[in-house]
Amino acid sequence: MAARSEIRFLLNGADVTLDAAGAGDTLLDYLRLQKRLTGTKEGCAEGDCGACTVLVGRLTNGQLHYEVVNACIRFMASLDGCHVVTIEHLSGPNGRMHPVQQAMVEHHGSQCGFCTPGFVMSLYALWMETPNPTETQIETALQGNLCRCTGYEPIIRAAQSISAYGSPAQDALNKERAAVTAQLETMADGQRVELRRADSLAILPADVDDLAEALSEHPDATMVAGATDVGLWVTKFLKTISPAIFLSHLDELRQIEQIDHTIRLGAGVSYSASAETLCTAFPHLREYWDRIAGWQIRNMGTIGGNIANGSPIGDTPPVLIALGAQVILRKGTTRRSLPLEAFFIDYGQQDLAPGEFVERIDIPLAQPGAMQAAYKISKRRDEDISAVAVGMNITVENGQITQARIAFGGMAATPKRAACVENALVGQPWSEATMLAAAAQLPKDFQPLSDWRASSAYRMRAAQNLLRRFWLEQTSDDTQTRLLRA
Repeated sequence: MAARSEIRFLLNGADVTLDAAGAGDTLLDYLRLQKRLTGTKEGCAEGDCGACTVLVGRLTNGQLHYEVVNACIRFMASLDGCHVVTIEHLSGPNGRMHPVQQAMVEHHGSQCGFCTPGFVMSLYALWMETPNPTETQIETALQGNLCRCTGYEPIIRAAQSISAYGSPAQDALNKERAAVTAQLETMADGQRVELRRADSLAILPADVDDLAEALSEHPDATMVAGATDVGLWVTKFLKTISPAIFLSHLDELRQIEQIDHTIRLGAGVSYSASAETLCTAFPHLREYWDRIAGWQIRNMGTIGGNIANGSPIGDTPPVLIALGAQVILRKGTTRRSLPLEAFFIDYGQQDLAPGEFVERIDIPLAQPGAMQAAYKISKRRDEDISAVAVGMNITVENGQITQARIAFGGMAATPKRAACVENALVGQPWSEATMLAAAAQLPKDFQPLSDWRASSAYRMRAAQNLLRRFWLEQTSDDTQTRLLRA
């Protein structure tokens, strides 16, 4: 099909047309090396430290929405039809400091200054959404920003005081919102984009049907959704990802709907976009969801990408398997559905044919009487990869366990149900003795590896203890089983 050979986006206040960019070219390199916008820093180059934080605005269902993202792992090709905002855009008339910057200065929120632009951009995004945030909201917004100098107290005080220096209503992004929306609307021509630099090809399909066609043309192409994993292939392993097919712009893959007793998530729905729907339907996921990476990664990363990647330590597969999720796969015009646990075959191997892609995830709502929990064990509370993750879903009727779905991540080569544990539970009385007896069966299900995140023995003991924790939390409101945030 006919394709446009350039991307169009806004950078701060300027229109940009770019006709030469490779599949692996990052926004951070473009900002620093080509545009000399050096306020955006390179720290880790893996989406971990937040020094490269910028805002990216995109039209979703006709509404302009801005999110903080990591420029180091955001590919240029994905910016078509977007508004990129860097810290240079915050300065007011005659170089006056922005209220966020002023608050950071007044409360001594910076020492060496290297990480400061990233903090400012995260606090800016928070302030625009929540002018008077709580300390917990501030801490959540800063999960993806690391400071090695000051400690975080001065930064938190600064965040609490921003509205004393100005109002979001008077901010440039709000005052120019209508104009920016109109500009982005003119860029949306509904065409496929094929962007090249030398022999590197990036494809942005026009819609999901065109995605299916593009994959039939390039069945070995790298699929790029949020790039929170693929980005590291490029920045850390120097991997060539061309040809790459980008998905983050496809509204059809970003739909969330409830049909009868099922929540349907398009594969391109991000962690952030899914949070309210999933955590309302399944309250046990709220704390777990808050511990998935940091704010920037939750804005970029997609549930479909987390599944398709097939990592044994992905955050979403264990909890979704426990909920009985189905994955809908598409090749051309043909679709098939299978239980999520059946999608994972072996390490690095998924039940995915050439030219086939994850289109949707269906999650049934909880049945009456179901007890559910999701737990994550990691070295750090925030912004860390799981050593062990588990989803639990147990139904009790008349004092007897009638159904059990328990799935672990980090315990095997794939996310996997604990079949022996489940068999030891079903048909047994709901009691501590039953849970402990089931926990004793866990070595029949898993022989976890030792690595730098955790030893095999630690993983097994932690996993067994989580079964006991589930019993305690479901039967007592008084037993303290977790650390509480102040």
